[in-house]
Amino acid sequence: MSLQKGTRYSSGWRGFLQPTDRPLPLSLYPSRLQAGMAAIEARECETEGCSSEAKLQCPTCIKLGIQGSYFCSQECFKGSWATHKQMHKKAKDDKNQDEAKNCVENDTNTDPWPGYRYTGKLRPHYPLTPMRHVPGDIERPDYADHPLGMSESEQSLKGTSQIKILSAEDIEGMTVVCKLAREVLDIAALMVKPGMTTEEIDHTVHLACTARNCYPSPLNYYNFPKSCCTSVNEVICHGIPDRRPLVDGDILNVDITVYHNGFHGDLNETFFVGEADEGAKKLVQTTFECLMQAIDSVKPGIRYRELGNIIQKHAQANGFSVVRSYCGHGIHKLFHTAPNVPHYAKNKAVGVMKPGHVFTIEPMICEGGWQDETWPDGWTAVTRDGKRSAQFEHTLLVTETGCDILTRRLDDNGRPHFLNQI
Repeated sequence: MSLQKGTRYSSGWRGFLQPTDRPLPLSLYPSRLQAGMAAIEARECETEGCSSEAKLQCPTCIKLGIQGSYFCSQECFKGSWATHKQMHKKAKDDKNQDEAKNCVENDTNTDPWPGYRYTGKLRPHYPLTPMRHVPGDIERPDYADHPLGMSESEQSLKGTSQIKILSAEDIEGMTVVCKLAREVLDIAALMVKPGMTTEEIDHTVHLACTARNCYPSPLNYYNFPKSCCTSVNEVICHGIPDRRPLVDGDILNVDITVYHNGFHGDLNETFFVGEADEGAKKLVQTTFECLMQAIDSVKPGIRYRELGNIIQKHAQANGFSVVRSYCGHGIHKLFHTAPNVPHYAKNKAVGVMKPGHVFTIEPMICEGGWQDETWPDGWTAVTRDGKRSAQFEHTLLVTETGCDILTRRLDDNGRPHFLNQI
């Protein structure tokens, strides 16, 4: 997931029980019954093996509308948490499924921004389905539950150009998470076909992440509403998955980042949807070549600013332009950090590559001009002239003699998926 130029855990037992007389009528409790009213049968604690009278109720169950969930003490509640919390997960999942179903059944494909002048033919397919739930036992980045999706750890380092050199332990963590990210992208690749929606791809990506005990890094990052980015045709990057069916002849970029054991792994590829025209083939092929030529130059002592010269030279030689507003970035325990890695020539990026640096290269190459605009959603970047854009991304580790592609494909000799579509 690209960084805009110039910018920019919670698991286990949660909370205390609430007295049951808060959410329910006082007349239900024998100690507060008035004379002449019938008493109800006392409730028993739901902890296995405990038969004590229960007068406390789980606050999360109250919020979710789950009936029952009575306990005699905080100790019994804590002791039952491992199994009890599964009720919360099921209730949340059921609610999300109902809301998503209602969105689909009541779909009118409302234009969210009446009067907005789109640059190309693509239109958003609103309303969006609700933000997906991540199980509480999966480790989460610091922004996952922030109301604005803000990463305080990233904000604390904002403006610094110091590039972290990863330890052997850190490198192992990055190696693992990048392998997991690659697995998720390879699963998403199987979904790309005419008639499929990017919403369905996002759902599959989300399930693939959580099945691997990963948090999908884009989810709630500065309030991004989905688990991956899907960018179609004139969308440069940060496209929000929705219910528009993919059309034969589209090109689609799927950008995956996952968070696992404290580290992020990031990659993306562009795919053909059905039959590709010659223009699409040339654009996508050239974009991949731009990435690989830049990767070939990565080694200790190379200035980060030099990568843009390599990328732009190859793009221009094939009649294409290079986006300037978004760049590659450092990545490890932080989703986006130093260095900034612009993809255009004569940039002023700071820093020299050293062993232990980890960063992304992710050129965005356009059929027409490089200028971009952003849709009113604040995320979807599109070409100003409405022409198509393609992108590829890898996460790289600088070694003593060159670099390792941490997000490389492990089968088919590492070939990107689009080569099998031609």
